[in-house]
Amino acid sequence: MSVAENLRRVTGLRSVGRWRRAARLPRVRRRVDLSHPARSPLGSAVVNCVRYRGGVRQAGATGSRGQELLEAEVAKARESGDGFVWVGLHEPTEEQFAGIARLFDLHPLAVEDAVHAHQRPKVDRYGTTLFAVFKTVCYVEHTRLTATSEVVDTGELMVFVGREFVITVRHGRHGSLGPLREELEAAPHRLAKGPIAVLHAVADQVVDEYLQVTDAFQNDLDQIESEVFAEDGARVDPGRVYQLKRELLELKRAVVPLSGPLQVLSDQPSPTPDTDIRAYFRDVADHVLRAGEQIGAYDDLLNSILQAHLAQVTVAQNSDMRKITAWAAIIAVPTMVCGVYGMNFAHMPELGSPYGYPAVLTVIAVACFLVHRGFRRNGWL
Repeated sequence: MSVAENLRRVTGLRSVGRWRRAARLPRVRRRVDLSHPARSPLGSAVVNCVRYRGGVRQAGATGSRGQELLEAEVAKARESGDGFVWVGLHEPTEEQFAGIARLFDLHPLAVEDAVHAHQRPKVDRYGTTLFAVFKTVCYVEHTRLTATSEVVDTGELMVFVGREFVITVRHGRHGSLGPLREELEAAPHRLAKGPIAVLHAVADQVVDEYLQVTDAFQNDLDQIESEVFAEDGARVDPGRVYQLKRELLELKRAVVPLSGPLQVLSDQPSPTPDTDIRAYFRDVADHVLRAGEQIGAYDDLLNSILQAHLAQVTVAQNSDMRKITAWAAIIAVPTMVCGVYGMNFAHMPELGSPYGYPAVLTVIAVACFLVHRGFRRNGWL
């Protein structure tokens, strides 16, 4: 039974496509990394700074640069009362993030987590501000799995959500939010729900990447499974199986801990008036649980494959030992006869007969043939 069939039996799911059904907002796909200096008016760490009102992107303040642009956009959002500012950053330093933290009155603990990264997926509430941490994942393409292959590349994405702002901080080489921003701008009714809709879109994209990576893992599992259960499966390098388990563990650390934070977002009140968004968070949380179940099934299958490989190695070693023992027993026959006739006694059978030498050789050959035949019939040779 293949890995895919085992997964269908364990999880009851036919395909990843069934995980992406109705009750979700439109899908968002990554296209290109938009963190270009031309789109970073506040510095190299800032991807973009845009103000939205009624779900529509507003023109920026002309003649403003850097912190002035950000403060001007925030002032307009607060003045209108129905808009918000989306600030995107990529791996900012403490100095680059300090001005933004003061402007939006962000909690020092959340700021520290956002700057230094290496955080566990979580959702914290600081007054009227939500701080969410997501682990982003990316499948690393490779022609053949080796004992040192990198299968999963991880990063981090932090999101600050307030009444009139969204701040996204990205760490890692992938997970650009530029395509997500453009996708949301093409659907103003989604942005009209406020900053919490951006948080949902980010969570939705991150979970979609989880599903894509877990689905891609199946190719490596199928490859390992077919090689282990092949005729020469005992020769498969077990390091490849361990490497796949290590990469799966890295994926598990990104996916499984996110279930709790998403449950919090779907149950507790949000910092924005719109409460309908909770249903969408519940849907995302359900998909995270399904991804976790699939990862658990993968882990169980890898354990089974590893145990089967070790059993094959043991069987192969036992077979080799039986063959060695059988040939040693066959060789012992002529060794014993030659040892007896090599003791140089004066009175030995057939020493004086011209047929003695060929007779002894015949006895040795017949005895070896009978012993060899007995081992063959017992499956030792």
